[in-house]
Amino acid sequence: MEFQNNKPIYLQVIDDIKSKILSGEIRPGDKLPSSRELAELYEVNPNTASRIYSEMEREGIAYTRRGIGTFVSESAEQFDSIREETVIEETRSYVRKLKALGLSDKEILGLVEAFLKEG
Repeated sequence: MEFQNNKPIYLQVIDDIKSKILSGEIRPGDKLPSSRELAELYEVNPNTASRIYSEMEREGIAYTRRGIGTFVSESAEQFDSIREETVIEETRSYVRKLKALGLSDKEILGLVEAFLKEG
C-alpha cells in the first residue's frame, strides 16, 4: 500500500481494511491478522499496528478475544455506518476536486446524471 502524506498512516490502514470489509474481501466474524502480521503486511511499525486495532475496537469495527485474536465485528449496523461514512467521504472529495477545477454545481450535477444514465 502506498501511503499519502496528508493523512496519518494508521487511519489510511483502517480505511483500507474498511474498504475490504465493504467489498466482501473481509467478512463479519473473520479473524484478522495478529498485530505483528498486520505490521508486516502494511510495512508499518508494530506500535502502529496495535494502534490500528485499538482504534478499530473503539469504532466498533473489531473486537479482541484475549489469547485468541482480533475479529471483525458481526454488527450489521456497524457496516451500514461504515458504508455511509465512506460514501459521504468519497462524494465530498469528488465534489471538492471538481470545484477546484472550476466546475459549477450545475455542471457537477450534469456530470453525475450523465454517468448514472450510462449505467
